[in-house]
Amino acid sequence: MVLGGVFILASLQKIYQPFSFAKTISNYQVLPDKLVNPAAIILPWIELILGSLLALGKWLPGAVALANFLLLAFFSALVFNAVRGLNIDCGCFFTATTEKASIVRYLIRDAFFLLLGGYLWHGTFIKPSHSNPKRH
Repeated sequence: MVLGGVFILASLQKIYQPFSFAKTISNYQVLPDKLVNPAAIILPWIELILGSLLALGKWLPGAVALANFLLLAFFSALVFNAVRGLNIDCGCFFTATTEKASIVRYLIRDAFFLLLGGYLWHGTFIKPSHSNPKRH
């Protein structure tokens, strides 16, 4: 439920302010210009749907897999910009740019989210196969 709440919270302001979110996506310099606006419109809705599915415990295999894919993509984009020396505002929860952006703080926070995602992955895909030993 925690990771579901994170995805829901992350989606809300982006849904209401897609133009500001598009500027944030553009700052990452990882997508071609023609994909920035579609990503700014579609991605928040995917986050909202995934967060809802995770929070409700519905369609978990697909929701967990896609959530982990997105978490890894977000983390990779932050690492990519950190390596390039860009200290950009992540735009993860708020579309307004802050002057106190700290890519290190974002990396630590997103690493924690990846750990949560890994925990869900383990509970969804790995643990079930070990929890049902065949009885003879």
